[in-house]
Amino acid sequence: MSKIIQELEEVSKWLALEKQEDFEQHRTKVLNLPLEERIKKGYSWYPVAVLKSGYALGERAFVIVERPVSESPNQFRAGKTVNFFTRQADAYQPEKTGVIQYVEKKKMKIVLNSKDLPEWIGMGQIGVDLLFDERTYLEMEKALNKVKKAKGDRLAELRDIILGAQDPSFHRPTHPLSVPQLNASQQMAVQKAINAMDVSVIHGPPGTGKTTTLVEAIRLISQEEQTVLVSAPSNTAVDLLTERLAAAGLNVVRIGNISRVDESIINHTLEARLSQHPESKNIKKVKIQAAETRRQANRYRRRFGREEYAERRQLQQEAKELAAWANQLEDRLIEQILSGANVITCTLVGASSRVLQGRKFRTLIIDEAAQALEPACWIPISKVSRVIFAGDPHQLPPTVKSRTAQKAGLGITLIEKCLERMSDTSFLDTQYRMNEQIMGFSNQRFYNNALKAAPDVAQQRLAFSTDEPILFIDTAGCGFEEKIQAQYQSRFNPEEYQILTEHLYLLIAQFEPENLPSIALISPYREQVIHIKRQVEEDPKLKELPITINTIDGFQGQERDVIYLSLVRSNSKSEIGFLKDYRRMNVAMTRARLQLVIVGDSATIGNDGFYQELLEYIESNGQYQTAWEYMQG
Repeated sequence: MSKIIQELEEVSKWLALEKQEDFEQHRTKVLNLPLEERIKKGYSWYPVAVLKSGYALGERAFVIVERPVSESPNQFRAGKTVNFFTRQADAYQPEKTGVIQYVEKKKMKIVLNSKDLPEWIGMGQIGVDLLFDERTYLEMEKALNKVKKAKGDRLAELRDIILGAQDPSFHRPTHPLSVPQLNASQQMAVQKAINAMDVSVIHGPPGTGKTTTLVEAIRLISQEEQTVLVSAPSNTAVDLLTERLAAAGLNVVRIGNISRVDESIINHTLEARLSQHPESKNIKKVKIQAAETRRQANRYRRRFGREEYAERRQLQQEAKELAAWANQLEDRLIEQILSGANVITCTLVGASSRVLQGRKFRTLIIDEAAQALEPACWIPISKVSRVIFAGDPHQLPPTVKSRTAQKAGLGITLIEKCLERMSDTSFLDTQYRMNEQIMGFSNQRFYNNALKAAPDVAQQRLAFSTDEPILFIDTAGCGFEEKIQAQYQSRFNPEEYQILTEHLYLLIAQFEPENLPSIALISPYREQVIHIKRQVEEDPKLKELPITINTIDGFQGQERDVIYLSLVRSNSKSEIGFLKDYRRMNVAMTRARLQLVIVGDSATIGNDGFYQELLEYIESNGQYQTAWEYMQG
């Protein structure tokens, strides 16, 4: 067995561990709970009202449901598998599985894995349960097996190049690229992407214009190729690219689930394109006719003889023919829409969609590749002749639930393997977001000081403020012990937030409301974020201000003028938990444009080498204060 196949076999083992762990967690959190508990924790919506129903792509019915309250937790997300059920005692087939297409606060659209709507849809006592999402794992397993078995074809060649057995190849540029809106490193990255014969990598640290670079590369590639496939691990990342590519004048078709029900995205979805087509009304009519004929064929009859049997057979045949006709018309329309697109966008798992089956592409771009599990990347790679990875392995990693799989290496992404094994990759070296003091620590710790601040931002500062662009407020010795939320075992620190607000009050007092800089309060801990939100809502000085409050993970990809970072951890054992994920901290520290204020306990975090370096950097290059300066009396 070759070394590469052995490596892929290992990845398969780790994926099996991850699947098992994910299922066990789902069983503990969801399956073993009574309905009332599931509702309380946000794993079930019950009761729901059906607002609308109809027929989606293929032979699948859909429902849009609404729950009565939106304040309770919500674990439902676009792309998740759900069980649509009724508690009516005498209902026929009381459960139907489906996939969430979108979720708003109180509404959810579910595409059912069924040709027909359930008969009990108008009877009440209807709910939705979150199911274990096996489909994602099945698609990843299928892709891995395909890659392992590949021999003598393009997939086998790409596999060997991506995993380091062969070097990537590039065409020689016939003429140098000239794109005035891009800097030198961005132009070089675009040039390499265009000239790549098989694999190219774009490493884009925070604020370096990775998306701008990708959009330009895709625009130029689409002039030479019929359709470019663009993918990313999350719906949010795909939606952002869809929006940006459409704004660049490209004909983009978005495949799969929609995470934001936003007009700018909706209009680019395959579903919307189909519904806007004049032919769609006819297709819908035929689908409804087929469903009605099937319902007549399957209806209960007290007397069932030879004549009734013959009638049922005839109706079933009629329904089958109508459905086949509707599918034929729809498939022809889909082919027309996809063939006319410059770009098709989808998530990595979404690339396994029925509408893309059998379709081949010259080029695939995978954005946010450092957040993508390796098995998921192989799904779209199997459809293409070359792949361009873009991302930053020093920002948020992919989520791996199994500690064993994480330690073994499931969290190591294909872009990391490429950056380690290939010599010819692109690095975007100029950032356009942060003052250079804010950038400095991440630059020396993660990017070998290869990053520079663009002249426009290097010295930008907050107006009126006498504070340095990077500031650490130390709560050591104040007795601000962290607290644990019992149910979710997440930590929070109310006193630390009080110190943060004292600085925030001083900051906002310097500005008229209309001139207030943009502000975000972020923390690694969800419970601290919940606590901060509650406090801000009750605070007359803050509740009307446009302040963003989020976890670090929830805030990735965003930026504000001023960022407050609450570290939370404060204990006598110097335990810092997942503050040890330094990549998460890199994300947190690179969101601020003008000022970064970190509040934490140096006695707790200072025993860790990373945080010791951070504290030393701030003492030398920024500003160090003690929480005592903000305490009253």
